[in-house]
Amino acid sequence: MAPVRRILAVHAHPDDESSKGAATTARYASEGVDVLVVSCTGGERGDVLNPAFAPVDGGLEAMREVRRHEMAAAAAALGVGHRWLGFVDSGLPQGDPLPPLPVGSFAAGDLREQTAALVRVIREFRPHVVTTYDPMGGYPHPDHIRSHQVAVAAFLLAGDAEQFADAGEPWAPLKLYYNHDFSLERSKVLHEAMLDAGLDSPYGPWIELREEWAIHERPVTTRIAVEDHYDARDGALLAHASQIDPNGFFFAVPRELESRIWPWEEYELAAARVQITLPEVDLFAGIDALASDDELQEAARGRDVSVAGYEELGDPLSTLFGADDPLAAAAKTTSALESDQNQGK
Repeated sequence: MAPVRRILAVHAHPDDESSKGAATTARYASEGVDVLVVSCTGGERGDVLNPAFAPVDGGLEAMREVRRHEMAAAAAALGVGHRWLGFVDSGLPQGDPLPPLPVGSFAAGDLREQTAALVRVIREFRPHVVTTYDPMGGYPHPDHIRSHQVAVAAFLLAGDAEQFADAGEPWAPLKLYYNHDFSLERSKVLHEAMLDAGLDSPYGPWIELREEWAIHERPVTTRIAVEDHYDARDGALLAHASQIDPNGFFFAVPRELESRIWPWEEYELAAARVQITLPEVDLFAGIDALASDDELQEAARGRDVSVAGYEELGDPLSTLFGADDPLAAAAKTTSALESDQNQGK
């Protein structure tokens, strides 16, 4: 019997796990993979976005409680486990100039403390694969960007016995992926399909916004076939009743059309401690299905990794923590991932 494999999906707020990679996690969970979603914040500063949902009175605590119940229902719909990392939603600052982030919020907090919290989860859960957002957070929300930073740092440091010694036994995840659910290509393809079908498309404003943000489209390395799991994703979305309008953006495209035109979710392989061959159709590609955890960790030990998105910035840990921080030298990062891609390994 093959060992159970594990995926850790790192998200900023409750509801992100249902709009980004949800069908993928539902698919793997249905196949016997142990999937754990981590919400870095409680979503306390989220506005009520569903016009049919009653306003929430009582401040951050009241909204936190609403979102906890919604998250539990969403996790059940996807068939995944869930963990709160315990930090406070930063909200989405608006204005010109932007106001400062709230004191004590996730995006304004201490990266070392936050990394330690996720390292503790990684060492307890021992995921083979970690998913999160790209360096821009998928879109420039401060909590999404900070979630990316925490996930990258924890991916690099969780296997180092000299770091966060009180956070459990070291565990080095084998692969790190960035979600690419809202790529410009996907939006344009579905937009054109809706217009061709004589339907109103919700994607026009989104396409304009992405172009206005001038977000660089990152490469897609991995496509996961998920057309049979869109129902689970939709159930998870609807569980977030304060956030998701059942007559809104996420449900504007008929499921039959989406399944036919765009039957997958997309990822970018950002780092790997195994040999890889691109493109991929499986997040576990390159991970020996019959190898034990001890065998996989032994094979990964000492393997150099690079992290996509930091090519021009240099070492990720130096970038995230500052070159003078001891954590910056904790994990050696080289071009091994790029080398493997070039050699077709």
